[in-house]
Amino acid sequence: MTTSQAPLPTPFTAASTAADVLDGVDLGGREAIVTGGHGRLGREVSRALAAAGATVTVASRDPERAAAAVGGIPGVRVERLDLTDPASVDAFAARWNDAGRPLQILVNNAALQFHPALRLDARGHELQFSTAHLGHFQLTLALLPALRAAGGARVLNVTSGAARFGEIRWDDLDFASGYDPVVAYAQAKRANVLFTVELDRRFAGEGIRAFAAHPGVVVGPGPHTGERLESLRAQGLVDEHGTTVIDPAAGKKTIEQGAATLVFGAASPLLAGMGGVYLKDSDVAVLDDEVRPLTADSIPSDANSAMLDPADARRLWDVSERLLD
Repeated sequence: MTTSQAPLPTPFTAASTAADVLDGVDLGGREAIVTGGHGRLGREVSRALAAAGATVTVASRDPERAAAAVGGIPGVRVERLDLTDPASVDAFAARWNDAGRPLQILVNNAALQFHPALRLDARGHELQFSTAHLGHFQLTLALLPALRAAGGARVLNVTSGAARFGEIRWDDLDFASGYDPVVAYAQAKRANVLFTVELDRRFAGEGIRAFAAHPGVVVGPGPHTGERLESLRAQGLVDEHGTTVIDPAAGKKTIEQGAATLVFGAASPLLAGMGGVYLKDSDVAVLDDEVRPLTADSIPSDANSAMLDPADARRLWDVSERLLD
C-alpha cells in the first residue's frame, strides 16, 4: 500500500481555481498535451497551462470543433487524435516523437461519460473504458520517448470519485453479460487510478511521475432541460429553478475550481518528488477505507485502498497490454 496517500497539506482549498494553483508558477519552455483539451474542464486546463507559459497541444478527434473552442488562446494549438482508434493514437505519437520534441506534461483528460447504450470500439471494447483508459494507456506508452527526453515529466490521469466504488470486471470488461452506464463509468475511472499507480512504479526512476486527479462534480452553467434537468435536480446538483448548485466543500464546483486539481497534478512544484497518488481539492487526498453512502448531499470521493491496490494495478497493466495486441 502506498505510504504517500496523505495530504501535504497545501495552501489551497476546495474553492481554489486553476489560476490560484498556478499563480507564480513559470511553465515557460515546457510542452504539454491535453486530450480533450477544448471542452469544459479540458479547455480551462489548456488555458491555465498556457497562461503559465507552457506550449499546449490540444488533442481532439474533432480538430475543427476544438480549434473553434480554443481559438484566440495564446500558446494553444490543436492536433487530431481519436483515442478509440489505435492507428490514430500511433500516428499522433509518431508525429510528436519524429519532431524530436520532449514532453513535460501529458494530461489524459478525454472521456465518455454515462453513455446510455452499450457501444464498442473497433476492437470490440466498451467505449467508456476504451476512451478513458485503453486509448490513454496506448498513448502514454507511445509517448514514452518524449516523456523520457523531458528530463522530468508528469502524466496526469483525470479520474473521478467514482473510482472509489468502481470495480474492474476482470471476466467481463466489455459488459457482454449486461450493460450499466454508471458501472461502466466507474470501472473506467477506477482504471485511471490503477494505471497511475503502476505507471509511476515503473517509470519514476526515469523521472516520469504519474498522478490521478478528481476534479469534483462539475455540471457547468447549463441551461439544463428535460431528463437531464430532472436527473441533476435529483442529485442535488441544480436547485428547483434549474440553477447549478456550487458548493466546493461538498464537491460541487465551477469549471475553474474543478480544473484546479488537474493543473495541480500536472504542474505544481508542491508535488516534486512524489507520484502514484490520487489528488482531490488541489492536494493529495485522504485515505479513507470507511464505507460511505452516496447521497445528494454527500459525494464520497476520498481515496481508499482498493483503488490504489498495487496488485490490481499490475494486473490491469498486463490486461491492457494484451487488449492492445
